Amino acid sequence: MSFGIETKGVYPIAATPFRPDMSVDWDSLDRLTDFYQDAGATGITILGILGEAGKLEPEESREIAARVIARARVPVVVGVSNPSFAAMGRLAREVMDLGAAGVMIAGHAGLRSDEQIAAHFRNAVDAIGQDTPWALQDYPLTLSVVLSVPMIGRIMADHPSCVMLKAEDWPQLEKLSAIRAAQASGGMRPFSILTANGGMFLDFEPERGSDGAMTGYAFPDALVEMDRLHREGQRDAAHDLFDAHLPLIRMEQQQGVGLAVRKYLLMRRGAIACDIQRRPGTALTPRGREEIDYLLARLARKDPRAAI
Repeated sequence: MSFGIETKGVYPIAATPFRPDMSVDWDSLDRLTDFYQDAGATGITILGILGEAGKLEPEESREIAARVIARARVPVVVGVSNPSFAAMGRLAREVMDLGAAGVMIAGHAGLRSDEQIAAHFRNAVDAIGQDTPWALQDYPLTLSVVLSVPMIGRIMADHPSCVMLKAEDWPQLEKLSAIRAAQASGGMRPFSILTANGGMFLDFEPERGSDGAMTGYAFPDALVEMDRLHREGQRDAAHDLFDAHLPLIRMEQQQGVGLAVRKYLLMRRGAIACDIQRRPGTALTPRGREEIDYLLARLARKDPRAAI
């Protein structure tokens, strides 16, 4: 399936694996790419916040993109957000030339007014090229950029090349309903909506109009199954699976230590060799690891994927 206004399914946000010496672990990157695809992912998103994109050298970002795109059997979306429009444009052009399906763009913490936000995305689209498909990332909890429903509609109206909203605001559900209502009334054009927040609200998001998930939970195969159950109308089964995974989803969503939890889980599942982060980063304490192991053992009673 191509990356466009009708995109559905699960696009895992990929971690970036490192070796203990902090260099990129290319073998683990290959294994992680296969892990996401074997989980049933519709696509893969790389070089996002979860992927520690801000800690990479430009050459590393390009090489990671080249490696994943060459190996992937599904569309690859590349995060190119950068306060420098020159750097954003360069990376966008490079990855699109390599075969990326599109890019993802967010605002930065300095944006406050609607006019500043509109100008930022206008400049961003000029930088990446008017014909480059892109996803708008709405993540005020981390990025401090507040995108109201009318502002999202304005960005979508101004930029036909924006084909997707990556929705990760809190509260999320009413915002999804407001967007879909605006589209149903003809007040907003069509576009895909994939939700994030680690899957924290995936129990109800499909009922509110999401098309799937673009998030990094270390059980993407469970996210794929939840999405399928929702699409098939198996509401109780979808909620049962969500409830079983919620303790681990919650642990991954902790500010400050969440990425350490996620990388530890990916390591335990054999997707990467090492759970280290580049500095600045956090690490789980032995007690923290024991707690994650305990939750895994409990989850395994209900979902055999956790029996690792």
